[in-house]
Amino acid sequence: MLPIKFIVEFLSPPLSVGEEPVKKIQTIEKKGRKLKLLSPTDCVKDRLAAYYHWNDRPSLEQAVMVSFAQSVDLKEIERWSSNEGMAEKYPDFLEDLDKSRP
Repeated sequence: MLPIKFIVEFLSPPLSVGEEPVKKIQTIEKKGRKLKLLSPTDCVKDRLAAYYHWNDRPSLEQAVMVSFAQSVDLKEIERWSSNEGMAEKYPDFLEDLDKSRP
């Protein structure tokens, strides 16, 4: 079996991460085709939502990986975490981020 490199989800509108709507969609265009994507910061929020609400540890690991691969707004992620009622779990993310730092 081949490993899966990408996951594609087709979501019903309105697009949201947790309880907040996504404000900005990024678009990649190649050969006349457009692919709309979450920003890296919203991608981290999405992965953290799975960790926060379902204690899904692989989602926390994915949030850390995205944070290393892309520029993310940690203050925005902290604000969002607090608004989601998960301020007590946000330090788990920071701890794993710090432990994984090269």
